[in-house]
This record gives sequence, C-alpha cells and structure tokens, in this order.
Amino acid sequence: MKRIRVIDCGAGNLHSVRKALIHVAPGEDVAITRAAEELADATHIVLPGVGAFADCMAGLDRLPGMRSALEKTVLHGTTPFLGICVGMQMLFTRGHEFGTHEGLGWFQGEVTPLTPEDATLRIPHMGWNGLIYERTHPILAGIPAGSFAYFVHSFHATGTRAEEVIASVDYGGQVVAIIGRGHILGTQFHPEKSQHVGLTLLQNFLTMG
Repeated sequence: MKRIRVIDCGAGNLHSVRKALIHVAPGEDVAITRAAEELADATHIVLPGVGAFADCMAGLDRLPGMRSALEKTVLHGTTPFLGICVGMQMLFTRGHEFGTHEGLGWFQGEVTPLTPEDATLRIPHMGWNGLIYERTHPILAGIPAGSFAYFVHSFHATGTRAEEVIASVDYGGQVVAIIGRGHILGTQFHPEKSQHVGLTLLQNFLTMG
C-alpha cells in the first residue's frame, strides 16, 4: 500500500489536494500530517502552499523536525516529492515577497514578482494557461503539450537551471510551470484544480518510486 503524506504547514489547499489524491489512488493510505516522524515510512510526500512565501516557510519551520525529516527522506533520500504552488516556490534559494526570505534551497533560483512584458496582463496570474514542454519527463505521461492547467500566483521562479525546467507557460514571458530533478518535483499550477490534466499528473507522480 502506498503511504502518501500531505504536509500541513498551515497554508495550503490541503483537503482539495487529499481529495484529488484519493481520487487517483483509491484504497491507498492518503493522510494530512504535521508530524515529522510520519515521513519516515512515507512512499510519497506532497507539500501544498497557498499565500505568502514567508508565511509558508514559517509554518513549515514551526513543525518540529519537519525540515530535517524532509532533507533525510527526500533531499538525501529517494522518496518522491511534489511541491504545489508556494510549495514549489519554497524549494528555491529565496523568495522576495514582503522582504527577502530564505527557502529550502533544493533548487537554484529565486522567487520574484511576476512582471509580464504585456502591461495589460493582470496580476495575479489567475486562470488557465497552456503548458509548453521544455523536456520529456514521466510526470507528463498522457498529458499532451499545450494542455491547460490552472494557475493562481503573483510570484514566480527566476534564475533557474534550464535542465531542471520541465514545463513553462507564456504569461508575458516565460513562467516556470513544472520544475524537477530526479524524484523531486514542483508545479506552479494547482493539479487539484486542473481537472483531467491535474489528476493525470498526480497519477503519474504516484507511479514514481
């Protein structure tokens, strides 16, 4: 049985994410957790995040031992990991929202305000946008290039390594939509709100490991 753990750092679409995971993995053990020790035997770990970068990082740091447990099981281990929205942004070196705040530093890059070249484009970037594939990856299986995913964000990852960008979208310039290295993945969009595309991506994630 898969043991899928959704981390509750106080800022996330937790129940929507859990519901989507249960939908694609019926009968599996899908649980929301605030306990670091529950990551030790997890087969898959998901970190959702909604709101401000600093608040999400502070919420994660308030969970005793959670950061070190993530580093052990994911960064230095092999447990598949998926960060969603701000949960993806937290993987980078730092974020510049209401000041400068350190991230987990698992990926090169910084989280900066969206500044579309087209001044008529609204911030936040909210709604559906077509995925542009930068490279092949198992997480994209069964999802045609150009498929639409649902975004809600005002900040995005910049200064990333090109080889770690799996997909992007165009919103007055390139916006990183999926980042990945090995078993560590992040999506700027919300799979749990992206209907068939999002459910397929979550299903692909659960085949990893």
